[in-house]
Amino acid sequence: MTDIHLDGLTRRFGDVLALDDLHLDVAGGSITALLGPSGCGKTTALKLLAGLLRPTAGRVRFGDRDVTEVAAERRGAVMVFQDHRLFPYLSAGDNVAFGLRMRGVARRERRRSAAAALERVGLDGLAGRRPGELSSGQRQRVALARALVLEPEVLLLDEPLANLDAHLRAGMRELILDLQRDRELTLVVVTHDQEEAVVLAEDIALLFDGRLHQHGAPRTFFERPATARTARFFGTTNLVPGHRSGTQVHTPLGELHVPDGAPDSAPDSGPDGRSGRGPDGAPGGGAVWVLVRPERLQVDRGDSDHPRVTGRVLHSTYLGTRTRAEVEVAGVRLTVDASDDTLADAGPGTSLTLVLPPSALWTVPREEDGRAALSDPAPAASVAGTVEPT
Repeated sequence: MTDIHLDGLTRRFGDVLALDDLHLDVAGGSITALLGPSGCGKTTALKLLAGLLRPTAGRVRFGDRDVTEVAAERRGAVMVFQDHRLFPYLSAGDNVAFGLRMRGVARRERRRSAAAALERVGLDGLAGRRPGELSSGQRQRVALARALVLEPEVLLLDEPLANLDAHLRAGMRELILDLQRDRELTLVVVTHDQEEAVVLAEDIALLFDGRLHQHGAPRTFFERPATARTARFFGTTNLVPGHRSGTQVHTPLGELHVPDGAPDSAPDSGPDGRSGRGPDGAPGGGAVWVLVRPERLQVDRGDSDHPRVTGRVLHSTYLGTRTRAEVEVAGVRLTVDASDDTLADAGPGTSLTLVLPPSALWTVPREEDGRAALSDPAPAASVAGTVEPT
């Protein structure tokens, strides 16, 4: 198993700074996802790992070995591209065996190895077909077999599921996970899809604008995001403006107790290292967003001691596995998801009381994403939705 260490990795293309001072450690035998929107630098980072690009600054190490100047074919990393890059005039078997051919492996041995690799990815019996005779999912498996037959130390996947439909994506995900576990590969996968990153990876490195924004276990991105930008990228999240003073946050919904809401109490800190805490270790003050995911809000059943807010339903939508409602409370829109039937009759205009469990609340600084801060949120006594304290 090979550890990966990226030390201050930077890459410029003329005046464009594609990757800016990336520091990242990947544990051997693990799966890490490089996640972010198009143009964030994730594919550039993958090509630097593969040796297909040279960094403007910084180093790449595989374990204790500095491979920054090592040619791609000699560093022990193999990259599977999004567009497969198969030779159209070669059979699937010859495509898989091509790398072995370049290494001077005997014809009989490379055919045996190629057949075994194709069988491992579920393409037994298709070695004689050309890429044009295969489906998109089958071509992706051929590309994966071509990489695996070289027995790499590090496997690099660039958007491996992007061109597949939902059914094929699920099957390919399971195949990738099985192969990684069987061979104890160190695997780095690039994706722009949050669900794909969460399902595949043990760690996620989120990039924006060429910089590492947050790094950690998938759960932290949902429950303990470092910034509002992270929270928004990971889907529907309620953001309520407020001002923090110690462990209390003053919001249009009233006073909320959020003792652990500072960014540095998450397993990994935010992009600029701000602590958000006072000198005594308690959460500091200032303009913040209070974050709570829709599935963590609870419809009041009258048996909770947690703070409650009351508002009116604007609309609700049945989504198959859950019902989603938009509720307006004191001029703030809250999205709430329920997997049971508690929102089944919540039509427009319905009065609804929601429970705010303190363990579900989190805060991030409000100045980080350029939004205007509230200088004086409405006092709790005057908001349209009422808050009942703990």
